[in-house]
Amino acid sequence: MVHVYNCHPFASQHIVPTEQEPGLVCCGGGALFVVSAGGCKIEAYQMQEDQCPLICRFSTMGTVLSIQHSQTGDYLVTIEEKNNATYLRAYTNWRYQAAEKTRVGVRLLGHFLRGSSFRGAPKEQMEIIEIPLFEPPLCMACCAQTGDLLVGCAKSLVVFSLKRQALNEQLAVLDFERVLILHIPGWSPSQVAFCAGYVALQMELEVLVLKLQQLEKRYLCPGDHALLPVDIMAASGLPDDFFVFPKHLELLGDDAKDCGISVSLEWTGMETEAKNNMGITYVLYRRFAPDFFQGCSVEETCLHSLQLHPMYTGNQDGTSDTKEPSCIFCFFSLPNAGYMYSLKSTVELISSYQYPEKTHHAVLCDQFLYALTRNALQCFSVRCSAVAARAEDPYIDTTMKACPPFTMEVCGLRIQLFIGLKSLCRDGNHIVLLTAADVESKEETERTGPSVNCKAHRIRLMNIVCVYLILNIHSQTNHILFILYPQVEYSKRYGQTSPLSHNCLHLLSEAHLLLRAALLGQETSDKVQLQEAFKESCAHLGDCFSRLDKRDCHLALPYYKMSGLSVTEVIQRNVAMCSSTVSDYGSGFLFFLKHSLYEETMEELSEETANTVLDIFSKAEPGQLPHVVSSLFMMKANPGCVLAHLEQLEASGGPSVTLTLCKAAHALRLGDLQLYQQQMDRHAEMLQVYGFIDEPKLLLHGRGKAVVPTQLAQHLHDTQDGLLVAAVVALHENSKVKLEEADLFFQELCKDSVETQSSPQLLVDFWEALLVASSQEAIIHELLFRLTSVYIDRITRRDCSGIKALKTAEDLVSSVISSPTDVECNYIL
Repeated sequence: MVHVYNCHPFASQHIVPTEQEPGLVCCGGGALFVVSAGGCKIEAYQMQEDQCPLICRFSTMGTVLSIQHSQTGDYLVTIEEKNNATYLRAYTNWRYQAAEKTRVGVRLLGHFLRGSSFRGAPKEQMEIIEIPLFEPPLCMACCAQTGDLLVGCAKSLVVFSLKRQALNEQLAVLDFERVLILHIPGWSPSQVAFCAGYVALQMELEVLVLKLQQLEKRYLCPGDHALLPVDIMAASGLPDDFFVFPKHLELLGDDAKDCGISVSLEWTGMETEAKNNMGITYVLYRRFAPDFFQGCSVEETCLHSLQLHPMYTGNQDGTSDTKEPSCIFCFFSLPNAGYMYSLKSTVELISSYQYPEKTHHAVLCDQFLYALTRNALQCFSVRCSAVAARAEDPYIDTTMKACPPFTMEVCGLRIQLFIGLKSLCRDGNHIVLLTAADVESKEETERTGPSVNCKAHRIRLMNIVCVYLILNIHSQTNHILFILYPQVEYSKRYGQTSPLSHNCLHLLSEAHLLLRAALLGQETSDKVQLQEAFKESCAHLGDCFSRLDKRDCHLALPYYKMSGLSVTEVIQRNVAMCSSTVSDYGSGFLFFLKHSLYEETMEELSEETANTVLDIFSKAEPGQLPHVVSSLFMMKANPGCVLAHLEQLEASGGPSVTLTLCKAAHALRLGDLQLYQQQMDRHAEMLQVYGFIDEPKLLLHGRGKAVVPTQLAQHLHDTQDGLLVAAVVALHENSKVKLEEADLFFQELCKDSVETQSSPQLLVDFWEALLVASSQEAIIHELLFRLTSVYIDRITRRDCSGIKALKTAEDLVSSVISSPTDVECNYIL
C-alpha cells in the first residue's frame, strides 16, 4: 500500500510564454524545446535562467512526430513526416541559430561537403543530417553515456554510433555511422531505450531488455522462436475469431533467454575488429496479461514510459558522459501500476507502484517518480539511491554504516492538480509539463476535483517539513507549459506526535534517501549544507531506532556513528527523550551504548555522564555492570558510586569472580587496601584467571599499538606477578590478547624498573610460561627465537644480578619434560 503524505517536492513553477501553440516538448542540456502545433518549427528556451528566455528558433523539414535531445553531442533527433513518408533526422549545432547565423546545411549521414564550402575560415552553421533507413522509424532513443542512437523499426532495431569527424584543423562536425542491426522477427516496438550497452524495447504488453557486450563465447539467441498469439491459435486449431490472452510471465537474468524471442545481429559498421567478440545477453523479459480495470479497453491497458535510467556515484572518475554508471534501472508502467528493476550485478524488481488512478505518462529520476493522469501530477519516492549506495560501498550494511533498504515500501508524496495534462519530460531537477485546458470540461473538472483531493487521506507529521512554493498562474491561452523545480528542505525540529510510529520512521527514511541521492549525484554546490542535513537525518534515524525493541534496533549504532554525534551527546538525547515520556531505555540505545563502550573508540566520559551510564545499566541491564565499569571511558565515574552499584548487583544476583575482581579494582581506586585484599581473598588464583578471561579490561586497555595497563595490573605487578603472568598467558591462549599486545603490555608495565636488559624479566617470564602452555607452532618458534636471544645475551654478559625469575631453570625443565616440545626446550636450557 502506498502511503500518501502531505509533502510537496516542488519549490516553484513558471509559465513559459511561447509564440505559437505548443504541440510537443522535450528538454535536455539546460534547454527546453517546444515544437509548434503544426509540427514544423522548434523553439528552444533556456531553463536555467529566470523567465526562461528564448535561445533560438528554427524550422524543420517536415512535421515532427517525435523529438528527443541527446546530452552527449547536444543534438536533436526527430521523426518527421512529409508527403506521406516518414524520415529520421538529426539537428546538430542548433545553438548557432541564437547568434542569428541563418546558414543551415543539409546532408546525408556520412556525406560531407568537401571543397569550396570549407576553404578559408570555417563556416559555423546548423546541420540537418538525413539518416536513411530500410524501414520507417517507429521510435528512437539516445544513449545518455555515449550519445549513440537506437532506432526502432517494424522488424528490427538499428544502432547508430555518434562520431566527431574532423574536416580540417579548425572544423569538426558530428556524424553518425550505422554499426549494428538487431533483427527481431514479430516485434514492432512501441518504445525503445538505450543506455551503456543496454537495449530495452516495449510492445503493448511485453518488455525485453538485452545487453550488447564483449563475450568470451559468442552467445546470440536461443534456438526457439517466440510464439505470438497468431502462432498459438494456429497451433491449437482454434478459429480465427478466437483470441487467447497470454499469461503473466517474468524472467530475470539468465532465465530471460528462455523467453522464446529470437534476436540476431547484423554488423554494418566499418570497424569490424570487435564483431567476433560481440554478442547479446538476455537480461529481463516481462509479459503482462491485459487488465480491464475500471471499464478500460484493450488499447488503454498498454504499457507506456519505458526508460533506462543510469545513476552515477561520486567515487568514480570522469564525467557522466564517459564513466560507467554504478547502477542502471529499467522502468516501465501500465496505466494502473509501475515497475522499476535494477539491471547491473543482480537483476531484480526494486519497487512497484500502484497508482490511485489511471496514468498515461511517467518519468523516473534519481529522487522521484513522476506520473501523469488526466488532471494530476503524482509524485512518488524511488529507491535508486538505496541501490546506488550499496553499489558504491558493499560494506554499507555494517556496524559502521547503514542505509534504508531498497525493499522499503515506496511512498506517495503528493498529488498536484492541473488542468488537461498532456505530456511530461525532465532535465536535471526541472520538470516540464504540457497542459491543454479544455474550456468545455471546466464544470466536469470542478466536479471531479475534490474526489482526488488528498486532505481526507493526509497524515500530519511534524518530523520533517517539506517546503514548496506555488506561484500565481495567469494563462492567456489554453495551452500552458509549466516548469517545476523540485526542492526538499528538512526541518531541524523534532515532532512530538507519534515519534515511534511506522509513518515517522518511513518519512525519516525517505528524507535520508533523498539526501543520499543528492550527495551521490554530486550535482549541487551546496555540498556542505547537504552533508550537515545528511548527518542530522542520521541522528534522527538513530533516535528512532534507539527506542525500538524490534530486531532492527541495532541500526541505531551505525546511524549514530554517521551522524557525527559524540557518545555524550547521544546519551543526553536519549536521557532527555526518556525523562519526558517513560523511564525505560530502548534496546537500540542500549545496543549502541554497549558497543561504544566495548569498541574503545569513544571519548572519555565526564563524571556526570559516566554516573548516568551507571544508572542506565543498573536499571536496564545490571548484569553488564562489571563489563561497563571496566571500560577505559568510565574511569571518571565515582568509585564509591560504582561500588554501591556492584554491591547492589551482588545482593540481587549473587557473587561472581568477575564481579569480585571489579570490586577489588575500584577498592584500589578508593585507596582502600583492606577492602581490596578482602575481595582478592574470596577466590583462588586459578578462578581469578578465569575472571580476567571474562573481562580483559580489568588488566589492560586499548588494542594494537596503544596498550595501557590498569591500576589493578600495576598493583599485581608489585604484589602478585605470578598471577599477572598466568592471566596474560590465559588471555593470549583464549585469543583475547595478541602476542605483540602482550609484549607492549609488559614493556609499559615495567618501564620504570631498574633492569638494564632490553627485555624485562617479567616479559621473559611471560614468554617462558607461554612456551609451556601454547600449542601453536608459529608461536612456539617465535618464542624459541626470542628466548634464545635473551639467554645468549645473558651468557655473554655473565651479569645476571638483580634478575629474579618466577621459575628457575630446574622448574622450567620439570615443566616441559612432558611437553611435546621438550627437546627444543632442553636445547634452549
